[in-house]
Amino acid sequence: QVQLVESGGGLVQPGGSLRLSCAASGRISSIYAMSWYRQAPGKQRELVATITTGTNYADSVKGRFTISRDNAKNTLYLQMDSLKPEDTAVYYCNADSYVVGSTYWGQGTQVTVSS
Repeated sequence: QVQLVESGGGLVQPGGSLRLSCAASGRISSIYAMSWYRQAPGKQRELVATITTGTNYADSVKGRFTISRDNAKNTLYLQMDSLKPEDTAVYYCNADSYVVGSTYWGQGTQVTVSS
């Protein structure tokens, strides 16, 4: 299987920046897409960004967040700039695998944007 471990969350002031990391291990070659999701209290989990051949972003983060990956390090990143209080959520790394029925989630990392 695939294991995902997020890191980099924390407390930041509005307008600040954070970079989240997701280290992947296991059957890495089976992954065809990776994404960042987030979930705030009382809200549904939402897709933030996806990277496959290209990248895609939610309208709410477009122009502020950048998803990237370092294949040599088996690591996914989410660079978050110009953070807003509404970005506060638990951020989850996700991987979709060619293995039928296989999707993987990290444990999540808390991002809090507050003054």
